[in-house]
Amino acid sequence: QVVLVESGGGLVQAGGSLRLSCATSGRTFSIFSMGWFRQAPGNEREFVAALNWIGGNRYYEHYADSVKGRFTISRDNAKNTLYLQMNSLKPEDTAVYCCAAKAGSTQYPRIRNEYAYWGQGTQVTISS
Repeated sequence: QVVLVESGGGLVQAGGSLRLSCATSGRTFSIFSMGWFRQAPGNEREFVAALNWIGGNRYYEHYADSVKGRFTISRDNAKNTLYLQMNSLKPEDTAVYCCAAKAGSTQYPRIRNEYAYWGQGTQVTISS
């Protein structure tokens, strides 16, 4: 069983920054593909970013077009933690952000059904 716990959400003004963290349990974090998804009220959960494990300590980054150039996904395997640095935030970024995990690599890192483990989420609210 893998437990994921997000933190770092909050209320910021448009143009501001936040860094989300996702702490994970388990001793094999390094071989997990990890993703961030978000869900705004009335919307389906959507892909934000992912780090797809491609072997060894190598990962391939993926981003939704709406966040590319503003968000950066990263991980610290020594701390079993995933991050999402969010800059130049916009009101449309307002959502509950969840991290997700899948053991091994995936051919479909943008698809939420690929991930077996999910955190409870952290609220991000951007005021205009």
